[in-house]
Amino acid sequence: MRFASLGSGSEGNALLVQSRASDAPTRVLIDCGFRRREIERRLAAAGCAARDLDAIVVTHEHGDHIGGALSVAAAHGIRLFMTHGTGRALGARAERAAIEIVKADEPFAIGALRFEPIAVPHDSREPVQFVIDDGNVRLGVVTDLGHGTAHVVRALRGLDALVLECNYDEAMLAANPRYPVALKQRIAGPYGHLANSQAAQILAAIGQERLRVVVGAHLSQHNNRPELAHAALTGALAQPLAVVMLADQAGTAGWVEL
Repeated sequence: MRFASLGSGSEGNALLVQSRASDAPTRVLIDCGFRRREIERRLAAAGCAARDLDAIVVTHEHGDHIGGALSVAAAHGIRLFMTHGTGRALGARAERAAIEIVKADEPFAIGALRFEPIAVPHDSREPVQFVIDDGNVRLGVVTDLGHGTAHVVRALRGLDALVLECNYDEAMLAANPRYPVALKQRIAGPYGHLANSQAAQILAAIGQERLRVVVGAHLSQHNNRPELAHAALTGALAQPLAVVMLADQAGTAGWVEL
């Protein structure tokens, strides 16, 4: 399996996952928070045409995760997977799309990839994140959650790679004069986003025997700095062979091979 962040942050999120088969690999986009032309451009930069996608899997209905999903799916005949709650939150727009409903804790397969949906605490209708398994390696993708529940920690055991939200630094968020108090409380609340310290706690708790790669994701442009997120994740690593990377808004990290 390999994966590539096509962009991660408040302006849009998309993660491309591909199975290892060289002749007919399975390609799935997790979230599509960019407009159609932009995600087509980013896919092409990663060596993948939009028409080659087997599916788009959506975590929740916020615009930076689903903004382009419906138009991309309609333009290229791509299957859309999301929870019932996410579909309901989209209203009439979802009624016109070919959506396949997924449920938390009920795995489903797309080609050579097996998806395990994980219920997470976030301020949306029915959010999930995912563990993706190709039979050999396991990739966890966990962004947009307010805190690490015991259920989330259990679901993330036995991973080879983890994409984990590091949204904000607590001191930077508290001191940010641009954000009103209500917004700060939402971000830092139990249904908001993960601070660097919370991400580190999750990483330390999941068991790292197989872990090779950790990617910090969804960094706030106004309330975090890359070096702070990197330091928090590195400090929580007990696996000496694992490496820490960061996903950025421009999607410049490239492919990660597992």
